[in-house]
Amino acid sequence: MNPTSGRRRQRYPRFLLAFVLSGAILALAGSVSYRATPLPPALAAAGEFVPSERHRRVMRLVTEVVERQHYRQATLDDTMSAQVLERYLEALDGGHSYLLAGDVADFAPLRNRLDDAIHAADAGPAFEIFLRFRERNREMIAWALSLLDTEPDFTLDETYRFDRADAPWPASREELRELWRKRVKNDALSLRLAGKNWGETREVLRKRYERLGRRIEQVTPDDVFETFMNAFAHVYDPHSNYLSPRNSEEYNIAMSLSYEGIGASLQLVDDYVTVMNVLPGGPAAASGTLKPQDRITAVGQGSSGTLVDVVGWRIDDVVQLIRGPVNTVVRLQILPGGVTPGSPETVLQLTRNKVTLEAQAAQLEMHKTQRGQRDLSVAVIAVPSFYQDYQARVAGDTEFRSTTRDVRRLIEQARAAGAGALVMDLRDNGGGHLSEAAGLVGLFVERGPVVQLRETGGRVEVLDDPEPGVAWSGPLVVLVNRASASASEIFAGAIQDYRRGLVVGQQTYGKGSVQNLFPLDRYALGPKAGFGQLTVTIGKYYRVTGDSTQHRGVSPDIDLPSLLDTADLGESTRDSALPWDRIEPTRFTPQADDVPALTQLAQVHSRRVASSPDFAALLGDVEWMQRLRQRHEVSLNLAARKAERDADDAARLERENRRRTARGLAPLQDLESFDDEELPDAVLDEAIEIAADAADLEASGTAIRLS
Repeated sequence: MNPTSGRRRQRYPRFLLAFVLSGAILALAGSVSYRATPLPPALAAAGEFVPSERHRRVMRLVTEVVERQHYRQATLDDTMSAQVLERYLEALDGGHSYLLAGDVADFAPLRNRLDDAIHAADAGPAFEIFLRFRERNREMIAWALSLLDTEPDFTLDETYRFDRADAPWPASREELRELWRKRVKNDALSLRLAGKNWGETREVLRKRYERLGRRIEQVTPDDVFETFMNAFAHVYDPHSNYLSPRNSEEYNIAMSLSYEGIGASLQLVDDYVTVMNVLPGGPAAASGTLKPQDRITAVGQGSSGTLVDVVGWRIDDVVQLIRGPVNTVVRLQILPGGVTPGSPETVLQLTRNKVTLEAQAAQLEMHKTQRGQRDLSVAVIAVPSFYQDYQARVAGDTEFRSTTRDVRRLIEQARAAGAGALVMDLRDNGGGHLSEAAGLVGLFVERGPVVQLRETGGRVEVLDDPEPGVAWSGPLVVLVNRASASASEIFAGAIQDYRRGLVVGQQTYGKGSVQNLFPLDRYALGPKAGFGQLTVTIGKYYRVTGDSTQHRGVSPDIDLPSLLDTADLGESTRDSALPWDRIEPTRFTPQADDVPALTQLAQVHSRRVASSPDFAALLGDVEWMQRLRQRHEVSLNLAARKAERDADDAARLERENRRRTARGLAPLQDLESFDDEELPDAVLDEAIEIAADAADLEASGTAIRLS
């Protein structure tokens, strides 16, 4: 590779200690503005629900920091103003189920004016829009409650479109009422499918809609302001965020993972509290039963406490129900992610615990497989995040805890146990400390650059391998999926570029940007002002080849299936994501001699999975999930919905029984006796086999250059 001139190379670049942040922040947004001009009539009538002086000051700070520091180096103009309006409307009513087309038309003059309002630190327009939204919300809640006086006719052949993200805004109040009539009927049908009679259904829905009504009344000026500020920040990119003081506290808890609960990040999606991530090391991850995109419909305390319906609740209220003291039990009623309303719900019982860095440490498992007449040991090291006890490090503790140190120790244990190959499992690893990603690469590469970083001003810095020597020189497989992001992609990309090992699994998330955290209180004069904090994208990462991981992620050498859908998850699905690009490569030396022939490995892999009952069952589940995702509406005929659900259950039971029969296990009579925890991890098992194939090729002396 050619050297790159004019570059600054150092071990610890200026923003090295910034986290490689990778995902959405939890919760409903919030905030406030000020009275720079006389209040419009709508705001004057709103009484106390108006912007404040504090939020005027925050808006000035946020605007200045974003425009000066963001990687795009763009000043908010009329074009971006229109985007802010669109994002704000989508944040308020993404399902197009409250506002009318006429309302949206009334807001049209703001398309070219919001930039002026933001520069003037005037959040008044955002509050006017919210008040109209709240008015429509109140109207529809009252309408929904009135519909409960009469049981719907579930024998009619009509459908309900539950996915309205691309649907037009309702043209009239009559059209909006018809939409809500079908929504109420669908909610009722879902409860009827769950075995409730009409009296029980009506009572559950009445409480649900009353809570929805209360929730809109509970929205604070902070909530409105935060939503508006994020509509502004997200025009620049999806990972720049403003957090109100309350959500700043939640964010800090999530980053430190030091709290008592179940270990999951939640977000409100279409009235459902939805699991966005299951935090490694927490009770939810340990149980393996709670999955991303699962929707929490009820929460119960203890092993037998009443399940309280939480559909329509504020997310922070639901979080308070879920959190609790260590060693206490909480029960969650779950509607699995990706399935349509009315599908079977499950109840999970979790024991709360303290989620700590220790619980998230890298873990080693040894696996045995056969090649010919000999047994081969394959080590699997699962790395849930790139962690580091930063406080201990800056305090001078030479034994501070880190991913790199833990993995080096686990490699020594694996070698002592006779491992002939190693799998690094980075599935669902959303990132962490950049220095740890670089250090981990250094355990497998003798020397050289690891990643390039380009800052807002255009300066490129090269981060070198900080670890002397190599901890593992044998066959290496890196297992990733769509949720492997940021620092995980830096590691996987470097291993691939150096041809040091094989990357297998799914195309990764594609987050190649770095954020800096700005605690806004530091800009306040006097005591703590309660300004919240801001994360701003200030740079991009590039592989040593010059290719960005942004948007495209890392493509595996061998594809393995996943229930995660690349069309629904990943940077490429985000409208304002920074684009892919490339810069000049930096000098590095690939270690081709250590990698077996990819073509041979792929052929052996294809033959093996073609006859694997576990893989066949997994592929069937993937196909089923794809069909579910393609559904945008459901029948409102009770008999038709039940038949559809029964057909899905029968197909899944058949797939599982084919797998069990091939494994010599007794078939199941129904899905009630089916336990997901008994299913093998077919993807990990195949990664282990690929690693064993690589070790076998190396042992036979047929390892050749990867191409």
